[in-house]
Amino acid sequence: MSLTEINPAALAMILLGVILSVSILADVIADRTPVPRISVLVLVGLGVALIHQGLLGQDSGELLDGLSEPLIKLALVMVAFLLGSELTLDRLKATGSLILVLSITVVLSSALVVGTGLWLLGFAPALAIALGAISVATDPAAVTESIRERGDTGLRARLLLGIVAIDDAWGILTFGLGMAILGWLLSSEPETALLHAGWELGGAALLGTVLGLPAAFLTGRLSPGRPTQVEAIALMLLMAGLSAWLGVSEILTAMVAGMWVANGSRHHTQSFREVEYIEWPFLVFFFVLSGASIQLDALNQALGLTLAYLVLRFLGRFLGGWLGVQLPSLRHQSLPPNLGLALTPQAGVAIGMALLAAERYPNELAHLLPAVIASTLVFEAIGPWLVTRVLRRA
Repeated sequence: MSLTEINPAALAMILLGVILSVSILADVIADRTPVPRISVLVLVGLGVALIHQGLLGQDSGELLDGLSEPLIKLALVMVAFLLGSELTLDRLKATGSLILVLSITVVLSSALVVGTGLWLLGFAPALAIALGAISVATDPAAVTESIRERGDTGLRARLLLGIVAIDDAWGILTFGLGMAILGWLLSSEPETALLHAGWELGGAALLGTVLGLPAAFLTGRLSPGRPTQVEAIALMLLMAGLSAWLGVSEILTAMVAGMWVANGSRHHTQSFREVEYIEWPFLVFFFVLSGASIQLDALNQALGLTLAYLVLRFLGRFLGGWLGVQLPSLRHQSLPPNLGLALTPQAGVAIGMALLAAERYPNELAHLLPAVIASTLVFEAIGPWLVTRVLRRA
């Protein structure tokens, strides 16, 4: 009996069970080797693609049809919501102007160096814009864990922790703007595309506010002082479903809602932290299915794009950090010129952005997802070492 002859519902449950079971093995491998568990999960997905496309000669899209998209979008909504919840007024005041200045220089440098560099190398403008926007995102977990392992509490460590707390928020905003520009460039009706882009960004902010404000007031009322998992899951599903229905950015919607909930729920201090306890299984599905959704014949074709993106992003990170520490407000802080390299790790949010962009413009961005996943494996492998090197005192 072939896979296509199995009842679709049964096949979906079997696949989800196998994926979660494999994630346990990924945790074991990550604990005993330097390989990050995210990289292990993506490699597992690539293994699924290899078996299904290479050995069975079937398209992975048929196997995962109707299964991957809802799980991937729900995982992205959870990640974006938690990122938004980090942007409290108290945290932003505590991080100070130094972090704001450094984060802006690194963000602008990464986007401009990657985008302009790819365009000058002859890659399609659509790929240049998309990868320029995606290059901004950082993996906060890798940076935070590297600093925690060293027990470093110095200025550069505090700056890095503050930057990664808001860096992905910059990334989400940059990605939304990049997608709006792409829609305008690729549309045969620029005026209509411009209106659509405005709705995608403005509508996301509006929807995030409409859902986030009442959630901030209602959370923690059923169980005093603590939100329940039912409340958290309900909000995640509403954000994912309504944003898809209304045609607005789901990750921007979730980030805005997270900001409102974190800043507005003053009657307790655990605003929807239950999301953290249910997030990982969905992230497991996200990373494995991301790897499995790659068309293997696109890997070879994306090799040149991957190498160019790797070099340009390293250069953009270094240049952004160097420019930041040269500014008058930071010049006398004895910060290393290679500070930006500590912001090299890149993982979940970047892959999610690539998935959304590739789904929206499949013809123009056919090689985007393979390039981002391949480069993510490199960034996750080298990133922690670069963080340690930057933190090492002269």
